[in-house]
Amino acid sequence: MVRLAFSSDNHFDVNRVDAHEMMVQQAAYLVQQHVQWYLIAGDLFNDFQRSQQYVVDLQACLGDQTKVLWIAGNHDMVNGVSFDELEAGGFDGYLHNRFIDIPQTDWRIIGHNGWYDYQYAANLPGVTARDLAQWKYAYWIDRSIKQPLSDPERAQLMLTQVTAQLKQAQIAHKQVILMTHFVPRADFVPLGQGHHFWEMARALMGTPRLGALAEQYQVSHVLFGHLHLHPAPRDYNGTMYYDQAVGYGRKRLNEWRTDNFMAEWRLETFLLDLPEKLAEKFN
Repeated sequence: MVRLAFSSDNHFDVNRVDAHEMMVQQAAYLVQQHVQWYLIAGDLFNDFQRSQQYVVDLQACLGDQTKVLWIAGNHDMVNGVSFDELEAGGFDGYLHNRFIDIPQTDWRIIGHNGWYDYQYAANLPGVTARDLAQWKYAYWIDRSIKQPLSDPERAQLMLTQVTAQLKQAQIAHKQVILMTHFVPRADFVPLGQGHHFWEMARALMGTPRLGALAEQYQVSHVLFGHLHLHPAPRDYNGTMYYDQAVGYGRKRLNEWRTDNFMAEWRLETFLLDLPEKLAEKFN
C-alpha cells in the first residue's frame, strides 16, 4: 500500500499562527502516520514566495520519508509571482500542469492550479460576464492577481492543459489522482440564498467542466480546496472528490470545528491508502 495525505487552505498568515511551529508539528504527524506523499491544494500564504519556502522547509524537515507536492491557490497568487512564472513552474514540489508517477505503482499524480469561468453564477438573472468581472475587481481578493487572459479564457487554458495530461495518463495506463485548487463540481458550491455578495462570489469558485472532464477520463481521486465548508468525501460516477480545506479560525470569521489550528488541520487532513498495483483491487 501507498499512503497519501490530502490538505488545503491552511492560510497560515490569515490564521495568525506560527507557521514554523505548525510545520514542525505537521511533519511529526505525517511521519507518525507513515505518510509517503503529502498533497497541498493551495492557499498556504497570501504570497507565493512564502508558500514555496514553506514547502521547501517542510520537505527538508521530512527528509526522504514523505514527498511534499503542492499547487497554488488564488491566495498564493496575490503576491510574489507572475502569471508566466505560475505557468512555467520549476519550483521545488510545485506540480502545476505537471505530473509525477508514484514509483513501482500504477498511480500518477497530476497537478493544476485551476481557475473559474463564472458558470456557477450563470443562473443570476440579468447578470453578464462583464458584470461578474467588474464585481470581482471591486470586491474579491483575486483583483490583485495579474493575468493576460479573461477568467473564462484562463479556465479554458486550464481545461486544455488538463485534457492533455489526462490523455497522456490514459495512454500510459495510469490511475490518476488530480490535485487542483478550485471547485470542480456544482454540487459542492452552496447557493447564495438571496445574499447578493455570495451569489456573485459563486462565479469565482471554479468550473463544473473540470469535474465533467475528470469523470470522462475516469479519474480515481480529485483533491481540491477553495471552499471552507468541510464536506465529507463524495463519489460521483466513480470519481472520489475531497475538499480538505482547513479554512479560517478567526474571531471575525471562524469556520473551524475545533479550537486550535493543529487540531483542525489533523481533523481536515485525509489519509488515503492506495493499492500499489491496479490488480491488487481485484485480488
